Amino acid sequence: MLIFLDHEQTQDMFVRVTGSNTASTIAGLEKLWKDRIPYRPFEYKFLDDEYDALYRTEQRTAGVFTTFSVIAILLACMGLFAVAAYSVMQRTKEIGIRKVLGANIPSIILLISKDFLLLVIIATVIASPIAWYTSGKWLQDFAYRINIQWWIFIAAGAASLIIAGLTVSVQALKAALMNPVKSLKSE
Repeated sequence: MLIFLDHEQTQDMFVRVTGSNTASTIAGLEKLWKDRIPYRPFEYKFLDDEYDALYRTEQRTAGVFTTFSVIAILLACMGLFAVAAYSVMQRTKEIGIRKVLGANIPSIILLISKDFLLLVIIATVIASPIAWYTSGKWLQDFAYRINIQWWIFIAAGAASLIIAGLTVSVQALKAALMNPVKSLKSE
């Protein structure tokens, strides 16, 4: 069904076609267009191509965000590793004294890691509401959207805790396995 109200206002025509005999259908539509609206050129597009183009931009944006997120996580891990190494170096004598007094490896790892992990927890608590709000605003532009579930933020916080814990525990384990005599002897 095709309804033309005014020849002067006609700009678009939406036609549902089957996948068979597309070329003759387009030729017939072009003839109809030229009969009804001879002063405007006939240009056609397929709606599924238009939708693909819309979502292709979103897919490209997602790829860029993924790439830069991985780079940011790697840089953050390197920075955390450096700060943990500096902290261990500053506390070398303390760790040596604790080991001489009988501290075990897990307690030394916990001693070094707890400050860093507490900062990660605080950062997650601060970042989660901001991420929830901004992702909700971004999703409002889509006709079909999902609701952000609360457990996603807990999973992200747990993942960041695990990554930070692994990063710091490398330095903490190195400090815990160090010979206390060397740490107490060095000045």
